[in-house]
Amino acid sequence: MGVHNNIHIPKESWPYWTWKAIEFFIVLAVSALVSREITGMFVQMGFDAQMQNWIFWGIAGAIFVGWYIIIRWLILKKPILENR
Repeated sequence: MGVHNNIHIPKESWPYWTWKAIEFFIVLAVSALVSREITGMFVQMGFDAQMQNWIFWGIAGAIFVGWYIIIRWLILKKPILENR
Protein backbone atom coordinates (compact mmCIF):
# COMPACT_ATOMS: atom_id res chain seq x y z
CA MET A 1 0.00 0.00 0.00
CA GLY A 2 1.41 3.38 -1.02
CA VAL A 3 1.55 6.57 0.99
CA HIS A 4 0.00 9.75 -0.40
CA ASN A 5 1.62 13.07 0.41
CA ASN A 6 -1.36 15.14 -0.75
CA ILE A 7 -3.14 15.36 2.60
CA HIS A 8 -5.21 18.50 3.20
CA ILE A 9 -4.15 20.19 6.44
CA PRO A 10 -6.49 23.14 7.11
CA LYS A 11 -4.07 25.00 9.38
CA GLU A 12 -1.47 25.17 6.63
CA SER A 13 -3.76 25.95 3.71
CA TRP A 14 -6.46 28.20 5.23
CA PRO A 15 -5.37 31.79 6.00
CA TYR A 16 -5.22 32.35 9.75
CA TRP A 17 -6.69 35.87 9.66
CA THR A 18 -10.00 34.57 8.33
CA TRP A 19 -10.61 32.74 11.60
CA LYS A 20 -10.18 36.08 13.40
CA ALA A 21 -12.62 37.73 10.98
CA ILE A 22 -15.19 34.96 11.43
CA GLU A 23 -14.87 35.26 15.21
CA PHE A 24 -15.23 39.06 15.01
CA PHE A 25 -18.48 38.87 13.03
CA ILE A 26 -19.90 36.14 15.27
CA VAL A 27 -19.18 38.23 18.38
CA LEU A 28 -20.63 41.30 16.65
CA ALA A 29 -23.83 39.45 15.72
CA VAL A 30 -24.28 37.91 19.16
CA SER A 31 -23.68 41.22 20.92
CA ALA A 32 -26.17 43.00 18.63
CA LEU A 33 -28.84 40.35 19.18
CA VAL A 34 -28.38 40.26 22.95
CA SER A 35 -28.33 44.04 23.09
CA ARG A 36 -31.53 44.25 21.04
CA GLU A 37 -33.33 41.92 23.43
CA ILE A 38 -32.14 43.77 26.53
CA THR A 39 -32.96 47.17 25.03
CA GLY A 40 -36.51 45.91 24.44
CA MET A 41 -36.99 45.84 28.21
CA PHE A 42 -36.00 49.50 28.43
CA VAL A 43 -38.54 50.41 25.73
CA GLN A 44 -41.29 49.12 28.00
CA MET A 45 -40.00 51.36 30.80
CA GLY A 46 -40.55 54.42 28.62
CA PHE A 47 -37.03 55.51 27.67
CA ASP A 48 -36.83 57.82 24.66
CA ALA A 49 -35.14 56.82 21.37
CA GLN A 50 -31.86 58.60 22.10
CA MET A 51 -31.44 56.83 25.44
CA GLN A 52 -32.33 53.48 23.84
CA ASN A 53 -29.56 54.05 21.32
CA TRP A 54 -27.04 54.68 24.10
CA ILE A 55 -28.22 51.59 25.97
CA PHE A 56 -28.04 49.43 22.83
CA TRP A 57 -24.48 50.42 21.92
CA GLY A 58 -23.35 50.40 25.56
CA ILE A 59 -24.48 46.82 26.02
CA ALA A 60 -23.05 45.76 22.64
CA GLY A 61 -19.74 47.42 23.52
CA ALA A 62 -19.68 45.81 26.96
CA ILE A 63 -20.17 42.36 25.42
CA PHE A 64 -17.46 43.11 22.86
CA VAL A 65 -14.98 44.29 25.51
CA GLY A 66 -15.96 41.39 27.74
CA TRP A 67 -15.17 38.88 25.02
CA TYR A 68 -11.96 40.36 23.62
CA ILE A 69 -10.39 41.73 26.82
CA ILE A 70 -11.64 39.59 29.67
CA ILE A 71 -12.41 36.20 28.17
CA ARG A 72 -10.07 36.00 25.19
CA TRP A 73 -7.06 37.87 26.50
CA LEU A 74 -7.08 37.04 30.20
CA ILE A 75 -8.68 33.60 30.35
CA LEU A 76 -7.97 31.90 27.00
CA LYS A 77 -4.31 32.99 26.86
CA LYS A 78 -3.35 31.12 30.02
CA PRO A 79 -0.28 28.89 29.59
CA ILE A 80 -2.32 25.91 30.76
CA LEU A 81 -4.47 26.05 27.63
CA GLU A 82 -1.61 26.41 25.15
CA ASN A 83 -0.55 23.48 23.01
CA ARG A 84 2.97 22.37 23.77
